Amino acid sequence: MKRIIFLLLASVLTLSACASPVPTEPPAAAPPEPSPTPVVIIQTVLVEPTQPPTEVPPPTPLPPTPQPIVVTVVVEPTQAPAVQQPAAPTAASDAPITLDPALGKGVFTNMTISSANLTLRCTPREVVFNVTTSNPDIVDVLFYYRIMDLKRLYKKDYKAFGNMTRNGNGNFTLVFKGEDVHPNLRIDGSWLDFQFVGLAKSGNVVDRSQTIESQIKYTFDCP
Repeated sequence: MKRIIFLLLASVLTLSACASPVPTEPPAAAPPEPSPTPVVIIQTVLVEPTQPPTEVPPPTPLPPTPQPIVVTVVVEPTQAPAVQQPAAPTAASDAPITLDPALGKGVFTNMTISSANLTLRCTPREVVFNVTTSNPDIVDVLFYYRIMDLKRLYKKDYKAFGNMTRNGNGNFTLVFKGEDVHPNLRIDGSWLDFQFVGLAKSGNVVDRSQTIESQIKYTFDCP
């Protein structure tokens, strides 16, 4: 039975070979179509260094931030500023001018004047004098004065004006006006010098102060 089947298969194969045409040359295989996705091949290659790596230089330091320079410019004035003279005290001032105690020679103390200016036709027209003495022998004080030019070139004699007013306790006061200067002695722009003379009850001179100079300026009009 197996033999019959084998013969039938051989016959069939023989008939099929005879019926088919003999190909002259097998067809060339079609080239493969390119793949739409590229294939990336990563290959690691170890290369031995032939030279030591170059040292990376350190970063160059930044220059320091410059500090601002302050320049002070001093401009010298072309002309010296005018020196402002202090205003001379007037009779309206509440504070009297105290004279140097040394001028009293120990005979008179607390010597004051109400102004450093005296005028004939302006203000102040009067100066108030005050003195104190602790000498019990002095019962009156005689006031002397003289007018001197500002440069003191012409010497003048002192002239007695009169007694000061007694205020008790050794205090004496005198109000002297610009018109009290004798007309023959008046000089516009001059010094009024003065002196205090202590008198005893008999009228004799007990002692006197120094001559007090260049303390009061005398003018006809406003100083």
